[in-house]
Amino acid sequence: MAGRSPRDTGRDETVRGDGRGGTNGAATAVTGEDGGPAADRRRDTPGSAGADSAAGARRDTPKGTTSVLEMRDVRQETLDAPAEPAEKVAEAPADEDSARPKRGFGLWPIVRRNPAFSVIIVMAALLRLTAMAGYRPVMFFNDSFDYLHVAMEPYPHPLRPDGYGFLLILLKPFHSFALVSAVQHLMGLAMGLMVYALLHRRFGLPGWGAALAAAPVLLDAYQIQLEHLVLSDTLFSFLVMSAVTLLLWRDRPSWKIAAAVGLIIGFSWLTRTVGMPVLIGVLTYMLIRRSGWKIMAVTAAACMLPVLSYMTWYKAETGKFAMTESTGIFLYARVYKFADCHQIPDLPVRQYPLCTEEENRLPKSQDGIWNSASPLNRYPGQRFSPENNELANDYAKRVITNQPVDYAQVVLGDFFRVFQWDRTVFPDKATYDQYEFWDDRDGNSRPLPNWRMDGDSIAAAEAKEYEDGNAETHAVEPFAGVIRGYQDVFFLRGTMIGGILLIGLAGLIPLWRRLGGRAFLPWTLATGLLLAPAATAEFDYRYVLPAVPLAALAAGMAFTPEVRGTVRGWGRRLRRVAPATAPVPAADGPAPQPSAHDREK
Repeated sequence: MAGRSPRDTGRDETVRGDGRGGTNGAATAVTGEDGGPAADRRRDTPGSAGADSAAGARRDTPKGTTSVLEMRDVRQETLDAPAEPAEKVAEAPADEDSARPKRGFGLWPIVRRNPAFSVIIVMAALLRLTAMAGYRPVMFFNDSFDYLHVAMEPYPHPLRPDGYGFLLILLKPFHSFALVSAVQHLMGLAMGLMVYALLHRRFGLPGWGAALAAAPVLLDAYQIQLEHLVLSDTLFSFLVMSAVTLLLWRDRPSWKIAAAVGLIIGFSWLTRTVGMPVLIGVLTYMLIRRSGWKIMAVTAAACMLPVLSYMTWYKAETGKFAMTESTGIFLYARVYKFADCHQIPDLPVRQYPLCTEEENRLPKSQDGIWNSASPLNRYPGQRFSPENNELANDYAKRVITNQPVDYAQVVLGDFFRVFQWDRTVFPDKATYDQYEFWDDRDGNSRPLPNWRMDGDSIAAAEAKEYEDGNAETHAVEPFAGVIRGYQDVFFLRGTMIGGILLIGLAGLIPLWRRLGGRAFLPWTLATGLLLAPAATAEFDYRYVLPAVPLAALAAGMAFTPEVRGTVRGWGRRLRRVAPATAPVPAADGPAPQPSAHDREK
């Protein structure tokens, strides 16, 4: 609780007068110098001399002093007041720091106070600088050119919302993909800093423990590579982590904090559509924490402000009040590999072309969208048109309704793929290679694609225009070799991510009466971000990394003083119960024999 030390018992320790006289023994009664609380109880007993003297003290106490009876009343009011939740006391380590002497705020004092984290974040920064020096100016993914096209000719994209495109628009005047990469690397460092600050300053973990929790975000090679790609995932992760940090930093968010959280979630929704489940998770957390309907309403309203504004622009451009025309098509790809039209009664004739016999299906779920032989190409017009999206969405829902077991199997299969130890080639080698720092010892640059983005634009030309020069990625040794070698060894394996989630889950159990306490928010968001792509599209390695900061935060919160205190309490109760339930051991030696007199009786 702000303004209150965890060691504060709510009881006054000393009582001072105004210097004009004593307090008739009140100070010694409160401090316990003449017997402490027991002496107070003797004085306060009805009919006792102590009670009479206390009454006299009330009558004769000089102005500016405090009598024993008054102190008893104050203490009784304190005892009768509603108890502060243990969580508030345990989660306020910052107040201990406020009682310490003020320290300097220069760089060196900060490093001395946080040595472990300082070493880790310096290493993380050097690794990111190495990546920037080794692969210039930036690295591209297939989706990069859709975002770039939005930045060059702003319009509501039918495949994905334009949130990341807006960031590229903001940075466009600088004509530098290296700046885009630098901003994203700073976001990665900021996420690690948020994890550390929350755990160390807010929840009382030692510095080395909080630094250890931040390490997966800061030192994972694939996280660094993702930040070096022109992709929306780093921005999305940063926005979600920022919202969680604001929400957890205080016991009860003010309406200003709630509005800021809502706006940030709204922009994350515009960056990736899984921002909608993030809003649901945050509102659920507020409901559990009893934040109040006004705070929840402010959060929801602030979130919908950028979302509705974007949808209004979408309607003005396309005639439909929506964010994309792809959700149904991606859901169709999810069911493509197991859909059996023979199990779907009353299937509309218009949806028959979407049916494919098992022996004729393409190898991967995503082939249902991108392969030229996809059944979606049997319909005229654009692939991501409103008609095709609605058609595919209705078909996919019919499949899920009639084949729920098959749907659950593919969802769980992709979800548990996250936790495999080895990083296998998936969904195909071309996609997998784009998540690697590639090897090109000849120093040749990678040519940009000549895809036609519209009737007048080509991907390579737009990249060149954005950079105002050559935008092709080229490897520069020895920096490229250093970061490649690092990526071969130092990365977060799937099994490690599973372990981090399990540690976070274990931390929820001691606080089960409050549904896990504050760790409920980051843990459920991390799990939801891993589950959502498996349920709506298909597994992809880039979808795993945004969950890592949240999972690491939840794992660190499993070691907060509140959780440790609860576990120790369980241990004490078990130790008290064990002797009471243990069988009484038999006495040593033979049992005494009854005497002859007793036998006769």
